[in-house]
Amino acid sequence: MLLATVVIAYTATLCAGFGSYLVSDAIFPAIVQPLNGNIAAVAGEASTKLEPYFTIEMPALMSVMTALITAFVIGIGSASFNADSAIRQLLNEFRTIVTGLISKVVIPLLPIYIFGIFLNMTVAGQVAGIMQTFASIIAVIFAMHIVVLLFQFTIAAFFSRGSRNPLRLLGTMMPAYFTALGTQSSAATIPVTLRQTIKMGVAPETAGFTVPLCATIHMSGSVMKIVACSVALMLATGIPYDFEMFTGFIFMLGITIVAAPGIPGGAIMASLGLLTSMLGFNDADCALMIAIYIAMDSFGTACNVTGDGALAIIIHRLFGSKTQPTESTSAS
Repeated sequence: MLLATVVIAYTATLCAGFGSYLVSDAIFPAIVQPLNGNIAAVAGEASTKLEPYFTIEMPALMSVMTALITAFVIGIGSASFNADSAIRQLLNEFRTIVTGLISKVVIPLLPIYIFGIFLNMTVAGQVAGIMQTFASIIAVIFAMHIVVLLFQFTIAAFFSRGSRNPLRLLGTMMPAYFTALGTQSSAATIPVTLRQTIKMGVAPETAGFTVPLCATIHMSGSVMKIVACSVALMLATGIPYDFEMFTGFIFMLGITIVAAPGIPGGAIMASLGLLTSMLGFNDADCALMIAIYIAMDSFGTACNVTGDGALAIIIHRLFGSKTQPTESTSAS
C-alpha cells in the first residue's frame, strides 16, 4: 500500500506539473508582457539611486545540487536507523531549527525584501508591466487548479465504491478545501481531510494511512503553481526554455518539494535551489517567484489536500476493505 500510494501521488504531481507547463506555454506568450531586459538588469538600472546601507556576504557552503543530493542520501540512509538513534534525533532537532528559522525569521522578513525589489523596479519604471504579468498568472493558475481537481475526481469516480459522481465527491471534500484556504497548511488540515475522506466511503484504516502520507508527498497544486510561475517569469525576462529543460525540472521538483516545511510558503522555499540550478534564476527572479507564490499559496494548499481525497478513493479501491459508504456519505 505504501509503494502504491507513493507512486500514485508522484504520478498525480507529475501530471499536474506537465499539464501546467503545456497550458502555460500555450497561453502565457500571448498575455505576458516582456520586460526590457531581465529583472536583475531592471533592478540594476536603479542601483545608483537605491542602494542598501550595508551588505552581509555569506558564501555558499556547497553548490545547490551537491546540497540536494547530500540531503537525500542522508535522509534515505537515516531511515534505516531506529527512531531513538542519535542520528535520527540529531536530524529531527536540526529540522526543528531550520523550520523555526524559516517560519520565525525568513518568512516575516521576506515582505521587506520583496518590497525593496519592487521599489527598485518602480524607480526603473518597470513595475506596471510586472503587475500586469502577476494578474495574468494568478487568473490562469486559479483556473488550472480547478481543472486539476475536476480531473483527479473524475478519475477517482471510476474507482469509487460509493458515489460515481465526481462533482458530488468533490463537494464532499469542500470543507477540507476551505479549511486549507484558511490554514495554508496541509498538516493542519489533516483532521478535516480525514473526516471528509471517510464520508466518501473510504475505510477509516485506509484513510488514516493515506491522508497523512499524501499531505506530505502529494503536491499537485504546489508543483502546478511553481511551473506556471516559472514559465511566465522566463517569458517576461527573456530566459530561454524548452520542454526538455522543464521535464527534468518537474521530475526533480516532484521529489524535492516533499522536503518542504509545513509552513506557508514552504514549498517555494524548498524549490529555490532547483530554480537557480536548473532554470537559471537569479536572486531577483527568485524574489518575484516567492511573491507570486505566497500571494496564492492558499489555493495550492487547498488543491493539494482536496486531491488527497481523490487519491484515497483509488487506494481504497485497490487495497481497502469492501465496506459500503455510510449514511452520511450517501447524503453528501
